[in-house]
Order: sequence, then structure tokens, then C-alpha cells
Amino acid sequence: MLYTFFRGIFRLLFRILFRLQAEGRENIPKEGAVVLCANHRSNWDPPVLGTPLDRKVHYMAKAELFQVPVLGYILPRIGAFPVKRGGVSKESIRLSLQLLKDGHMLGIFPEGTRSNAGGMGKKGAASLAMKSGATVIPAAIIGSYKPFRRMKVVYGPPVDISEFADGGPEGLEQATDKIMTVIRAMVKQHESK
Repeated sequence: MLYTFFRGIFRLLFRILFRLQAEGRENIPKEGAVVLCANHRSNWDPPVLGTPLDRKVHYMAKAELFQVPVLGYILPRIGAFPVKRGGVSKESIRLSLQLLKDGHMLGIFPEGTRSNAGGMGKKGAASLAMKSGATVIPAAIIGSYKPFRRMKVVYGPPVDISEFADGGPEGLEQATDKIMTVIRAMVKQHESK
């Protein structure tokens, strides 16, 4: 219920502040496990990525944020769960897999640096999708987060990484490369429009 409330607030805020548009929502499965993978530009990315969708998106967030009064109460109720600084713990991985096995959607930013605060590192998205059998949906966040400049989120069709399932570490690397290649192509295509 709190998630729905905040989603409504953010939809209005982003429509006014960033003129946010969303394309490709029909590519999001209505049910079942989904790993939603996007490029990472800003701390605004998690709500911008999830706000246009009718399904709840779960995210990792820095553990320190859960110690902040009020925010620490709100975060778990809107689908966030803690990850410790310096790396993703076994507990975070276990929780991520459980969410996917329960048919939820997990938002991950599999790029470097900034994404490590809200993602699982570069290979995490592919690893979780392979272990859980989740559908991988690529997404591109387009725009600069400048007030009243148009922002866009594009959700692409599923990326099939099943061909890499039995490839061990090399297969995981190839699956990750495939996901990132699709996301970069989407960003390039839509930034040029």
C-alpha cells in the first residue's frame, strides 16, 4: 500500500519535473520472476525505472540508509532491502533469489561504479536470472535529470540468455555482455531521437 502511494506521488512528480515518458511497458511480464536491468545515471534511477510500471520493483539499497529515521521505516515497505558497503553479502543474494523464486521483479543496474550501490556488480543480473529462471528485461533511461527537460524510460523485449546457462564462469560473462550490449544499443538508439 505504501509502495502504491509513493508510486503515485513519483508519477506526478516525474511527469511535471522531468516530463517522464515510458515506452515498451508491454514488454514487462504481468507475472513471474523478472530481472529488470538498466543503465545507471543517477540516484534517481530506481524510482524513475519503477514508477511507470504497475508491478512492484524491488531494489537493493545501501545498508546505511536503513539507519536513517523515517527512511529506515519506509525503505523496506517500498521494496528495498539492505546491502552492505564493499560488496553484496550472501544474505543479499539469498534474499534476491527468494524474491525471484516468489515471482517478484528485481531492479538491477549492472554497469560499473554507481550501480554497485544499487546493484549486484556487473555479473549479478545474469547470475540471478540464470539461477532463478527469471525473465531478463533490458531498460534504457534516457535524459539528463535537468528540470523540465524530457526524460524517457524504454523497456525492451526479453533478452534470452539460456544459451549460456551451462557455460560456467565464461557463460556468465557472455550472458552479462549480451545484456549490456542490448542496453547500450537501446540507449544509443533512443538518445539519437
